[in-house]
Amino acid sequence: MPKQNLKKLAVVLHDLTVTALAIWLVFVVRFEGPQLAEHLRYLPRFLPFFVAYAGLVYRLFSLYRSKWRFASLPDLSNIVKAVTVLTVTLLVVDYVLVAPNFYGAFYFGKISIALYWLVQVSLLGGPRIAYRYFKYARSRTSAVREANLPALLLGRGVEVEMVIRAMEAGTMRRLRPAGILSPRQDDLGQSIRGVPVLGLLSDIEQIADEAAERGEAYRRIVATPSALLPEAQPEKWLARTRRLALPISRIEALGEGVRDTEVAPLEIEDLLVRSTVAIDRDRLGSFLKGKRVIVTGGGGSIGSEICLRCAAFGAAELLVVESSEPALFQITEQLSVQAPETAVTGVLADVRDRERIMPLFSGFRPDIVVHAAALKHVPYLEADWSEGIKTNVFGSVNVTDAAVGAGARTFVLISTDKAIEPVSMLGATKRFAEIYAQSRDAELAAADSGIRLVAVRFGNVLGSAGSVVPKFKAQIARGGPVTVTSPEMIRYFMTIREACDLVLTAASHARAGETQAERAAVYVLKMGQPMRIMDLAERMIRLAGFEPGEDIEIVLSGVRPGERLNEILFARDEPMAETGLDGVMAAKPSFAGRARIEGWLTRLAAAVKANDRAAADAVLDEAIPDFSRRDSRRPDAPAPPSSRPAAASRP
Repeated sequence: MPKQNLKKLAVVLHDLTVTALAIWLVFVVRFEGPQLAEHLRYLPRFLPFFVAYAGLVYRLFSLYRSKWRFASLPDLSNIVKAVTVLTVTLLVVDYVLVAPNFYGAFYFGKISIALYWLVQVSLLGGPRIAYRYFKYARSRTSAVREANLPALLLGRGVEVEMVIRAMEAGTMRRLRPAGILSPRQDDLGQSIRGVPVLGLLSDIEQIADEAAERGEAYRRIVATPSALLPEAQPEKWLARTRRLALPISRIEALGEGVRDTEVAPLEIEDLLVRSTVAIDRDRLGSFLKGKRVIVTGGGGSIGSEICLRCAAFGAAELLVVESSEPALFQITEQLSVQAPETAVTGVLADVRDRERIMPLFSGFRPDIVVHAAALKHVPYLEADWSEGIKTNVFGSVNVTDAAVGAGARTFVLISTDKAIEPVSMLGATKRFAEIYAQSRDAELAAADSGIRLVAVRFGNVLGSAGSVVPKFKAQIARGGPVTVTSPEMIRYFMTIREACDLVLTAASHARAGETQAERAAVYVLKMGQPMRIMDLAERMIRLAGFEPGEDIEIVLSGVRPGERLNEILFARDEPMAETGLDGVMAAKPSFAGRARIEGWLTRLAAAVKANDRAAADAVLDEAIPDFSRRDSRRPDAPAPPSSRPAAASRP
């Protein structure tokens, strides 16, 4: 028998045994002499049935699902509820059934039943609390013995208390809480779990110097989310830590509770934009748990995070499709460490290779397909336009057909806000892929197949490959200058994790069984905070400890081919649809018939083969009317450049 089943069996036997023991103890305490002997004489007739009934009640209130090591108030609440049900049952049986019909008098009586409630709660809850304390004391002793890195904790009391408990439990190995700095004046002079609040965040340099003078120098700074909020002025306390040369970590809680608390190196991206949407974790767990998932472009910055989030929410099997061997190796190795319970398979495959993709999908039989593979850099696709069509159009067609052919219940195309009234080859190719997916989705809806094909659009993601943030970081590290295309350039920004969680949330909405009238085929994420690229550059320079224009120059480089100054969320002819989800909007389908699309695909293939840009533009102009008017409607969008070498990239 597996070890886990043995532990569960031991818990069941314990609870049933103490149930019988509780009844016996109540009689021993309540009665004596002949009365006790009489009650014990009838006990064998009653006790087996009551113990069996108690076992069912305990299961109903989930007493066997929680681990004793993490016993908490919710577990104690379930014990109280279960024992209350048993107590009421005893009261009903004693007063309604036994006294008037069999025994002729009350077998238990009110005092005995009330005493039973107290004894039973103690016998069920006491061992759980004692076991948790034993494990806590042992892990704390071990953690203290191994913790040789004194850490200075930054943040508000509630978050800091969670971090200290994680350190005591040994989750954050080798770190020992040695002091706290708070953003709140009210916390000064207090202590949290025995760790003193030494000062405000602005006192960090002074506090660290004083600790070093005492021979108790801090070895690590750990910042909770509240220390990184704008009101905590992280730029100021970060600037004061530069001279200390201490590594700074941030708290990254992948789940709920102490045992899920993790630390990660603090990056500039963590301070630029805060997550604005509360993710419904239960919804995503229900959508992904036990599912077979394929992610194309799974080695890219977006695709790899999608893989990690699918595994985190319980996907049973995950097939990572990637054309880059180093990227595939990196994500599969990361998944093997972070998601050991998910069966992960990595395959080298190009979405442009239809003969490779079709049998690959059919053999895996996915429940969910997330198509993240794409070429996405605007200037490169303006130059090497045919490569964009091959990957973003024909690659998407291949993956869409393969997903439908393999019987996937949900297909998600990762699109871009640049597909809305596109002014670039990237936007046009992504919009064409959306049109194809919408057309197939309409066919499947008419056939009542239960398969959903949707596209999810979002904008710039902090830290993704090709994002402006890594570029600015590299330029700042070299001492400048930092290049900004235009002082009027505005973009939406969101974190990679928030974007990926919202993509999966949108996909779950597509499976929610909406009516045909409510059916949405394009989802648009509320893409964080709009920010001027000039402001972003200036803030990044200051976060690095420099002053813009003095220490590091900002140079205007000019708008690049295919770019526009402002992104938009919806095209003017797209009817809106409500989702009821925070952070996710939707548009109802707007597409051409399948026969017409097939004709466009044939002409696009011929244009690519002949390297005829004008012919390809003509097809895209016809398929996407907004694209044909890009020069007249978007004065900030320059004409395409002459062809030059380009490098492909993935989201």
